[in-house]
Amino acid sequence: MSCPIYEDFYPKALIPIGLKDQTLLTELKLSPIELPEFVTHWLIALEGEVIPKQNKKYHWKVSIYPSNIEGSFVWDQAYYTSPYFLSIDEAFELSRALETHSKNDELQSKFLLEKIS
Repeated sequence: MSCPIYEDFYPKALIPIGLKDQTLLTELKLSPIELPEFVTHWLIALEGEVIPKQNKKYHWKVSIYPSNIEGSFVWDQAYYTSPYFLSIDEAFELSRALETHSKNDELQSKFLLEKIS
């Protein structure tokens, strides 16, 4: 498998995975992917892509990748990927909210509550 060529990829934040999130990930098996052992951080990134058949018009998504302390991540194993936004401002706003949840060690509980409701 080869790495995709990102049109626009902006790593915004590298945040240590908190104890509560780490516990929920490992004990409850809440991750949609198998996390490698080196994972200690979340890498939150904005990804832009040209909208097909609309030359030079972009849409944006927010992705969270499990990462190590240096920012190395497995490109094909996003923990979370948002729907596309037509505005980079909307994607940026979501990324800031996800950063806050990560820093507060509430990323897992945030996603768990969304799945329940």
